[in-house]
Amino acid sequence: MTILKASLLTAALVAVTGCASLPSPSPNGPLAEAPAGAFRGIRDGGVRIWRGIRYAEAPTGDLRWKPPVAMADAIGEVTATQFGDACVQPEARADLTKIYFDDPGPLSEDCLSLNVWSQEGIGNAPVLVWIHGGALVSGSSSLGMYNGAHLARKGAVVVSINYRLGVLGFLAHPALSAESPDGVSGNYGLLDQVAALRWVQRNIAAFGGDPGNVTIAGESAGGLSVMYLLASPEARGLFDKAIAQSAYMVSVPGLSETLNGQPPAEAVGMAVQQAVGAADLRAMRILPAEELVANAPSAGFYPQATVDGNVLPHQITDIFDEGQQAAVPLLVGFNDGETRSLRSLVPPVPKSTDEYENAIERVYGSEATRFLKLYPASDLQESILAAPRDALYGWTAQRMAEAQRRVGSTAYFYLFDHGYPAADQAGLHAFHASEIPYMFGTIHETAPAWPAIPQTADERAFSDAMMSYWLSFARTGIPRAEGGPDWPTFDESKRYMLFADVPAVARDPLGDRFALYEETVCRRRADGSVPWNWNVGIAAPPMSPAKEQCR
Repeated sequence: MTILKASLLTAALVAVTGCASLPSPSPNGPLAEAPAGAFRGIRDGGVRIWRGIRYAEAPTGDLRWKPPVAMADAIGEVTATQFGDACVQPEARADLTKIYFDDPGPLSEDCLSLNVWSQEGIGNAPVLVWIHGGALVSGSSSLGMYNGAHLARKGAVVVSINYRLGVLGFLAHPALSAESPDGVSGNYGLLDQVAALRWVQRNIAAFGGDPGNVTIAGESAGGLSVMYLLASPEARGLFDKAIAQSAYMVSVPGLSETLNGQPPAEAVGMAVQQAVGAADLRAMRILPAEELVANAPSAGFYPQATVDGNVLPHQITDIFDEGQQAAVPLLVGFNDGETRSLRSLVPPVPKSTDEYENAIERVYGSEATRFLKLYPASDLQESILAAPRDALYGWTAQRMAEAQRRVGSTAYFYLFDHGYPAADQAGLHAFHASEIPYMFGTIHETAPAWPAIPQTADERAFSDAMMSYWLSFARTGIPRAEGGPDWPTFDESKRYMLFADVPAVARDPLGDRFALYEETVCRRRADGSVPWNWNVGIAAPPMSPAKEQCR
């Protein structure tokens, strides 16, 4: 499967649920007097909430596709009671992946806002900055499952952010690079995230948070963003810890050169210009945003970071191999059922075991026996689902954990394998993003199509444990929960936390599956002409030749 096809399908992964209702604004709502301005919010059950605070301006019109512009400090009191507009994205389609379907609300190009939840009377609290998922194509900070009130009641200051998406957030183009002082383009959505972190550093103390104790966190494309921020010099010093849930360390394109089999990002930008029928960059800038968003995929455009030597100096794998990422504590993991809700990203199940085995032998060559031992033909359905799960999410999580350990930081690894009747009966055991309502405490605030989580004491206790581990990590860098087992660091013993029926310590989450994908990716990197993404298992190209550095 091509990375483009995967991206179009993953666009359905707008994280899930409608906006939670809140009390009406009051002139007696909480007032945060920050360097950026005085912001009037609302109260809800002992939690102070500010919504839709603009942290930067997204250049639009003739200035479209430029880095974010810092907001001027506000004069007078700013009402912060309504969520800001979501960033422009494709129209949500319920037929793609029903459980993730949601209306993000009004859309705008000038969409760079954030929201804050903070307990009444708190000060110097740990700050958790949440970056939403959605394949860098869709999503919004306003979605109800990201309601930070429950974590705030436990002592965190929670911030959720919007950032530019799709072609408006990640387009590279030769003319854009030519007008840039740094000679680069693309990565605008990533620069938005950096701008939000700068705003947090300057202002969060006024909301009860400690700017010296900031944790970035995200799931799926949000986890990918966390990985980008770890790798980017632009974000260095803006956060102190990181949480990456279901991140994926896929290869990314170079700005003006072919890199790992992917065309230059600038060349793709030129193809977008042709697809929208624009004569030049100025003509592209005056096109309606919706037209650009609708037509960019036909040109082969897929939103992702670009190796530009500046915002992202090198390929992600190289940065982590060379220890150039931010040396901060990391909590990282993935879900056992990642691909159960992402069936469109998984190749069709072969008609027979012979067809499956022949395909694996054809593409994996000398490694076919090893692959078939791990993903046997005796259970085709599970093997087809497990291969991309492990190659994307599992391999990435373990690779990140081991890289942080090499630079002298601590890493904590988890596997989420928690099921419940509605999900299991739908064949969605521990599906992609299903951990989010547990770690946010929003298990009873999910959207109608989300498999309903039982309203039982056991489910609430499981959620409380996850919230406690996540908040403890944000507070101290060590995840702990009262009454729960101690979470060991991920070291040579490969111990990790298994979140199944109850949290429990286990050992070696991937076994030889990690070594297999490390070998596969090493060969592709040495080959230089093959990307690594969803092209695994029967969807893989022929195995690249073995190289000395991959032994």
